[in-house]
Amino acid sequence: MSMLKEGDFAPNFVLKCTEGNYHSLYSFLGKKVVVYFYPKDDTPGCTKEAHGFKEDYKEIRRKNAIIIGISADGVDSHLNFKKKHELPFMLLSDPDYIVAKKYEVLKKFLGFNLKKIKRMTFLIDEKGKIMKIFNEVNPEGHSKEILSLL
Repeated sequence: MSMLKEGDFAPNFVLKCTEGNYHSLYSFLGKKVVVYFYPKDDTPGCTKEAHGFKEDYKEIRRKNAIIIGISADGVDSHLNFKKKHELPFMLLSDPDYIVAKKYEVLKKFLGFNLKKIKRMTFLIDEKGKIMKIFNEVNPEGHSKEILSLL
């Protein structure tokens, strides 16, 4: 499997969101897309990261970009997380790790049958190409980092 790199076309995906609809990455061509993968709803780091994106949401939208959060949590978990923290952006569910595998953000623990999604972000341009990959994401201030590149 080859590693994704900046300049590659982002792999398309279709996932279910909290509203029960399915969304495709390529349905957002013409806009920049912030696809951020996170380990688990309502955990300290993931909540901090989500609040950062919430705080900068309007400014990110003004820059013709949308935000998509993806984790393996189910739609019900996402819905609770979104409501509890009043998140204005979509959260997509990847319970079978299909998109996590495409984006190479899946961590497997040797000797255990455990899988976990790494905290990573992909900034995708209007044509579907990866502009920037954030491999090491610090939830504190990450949205500002994204905003500065938009």
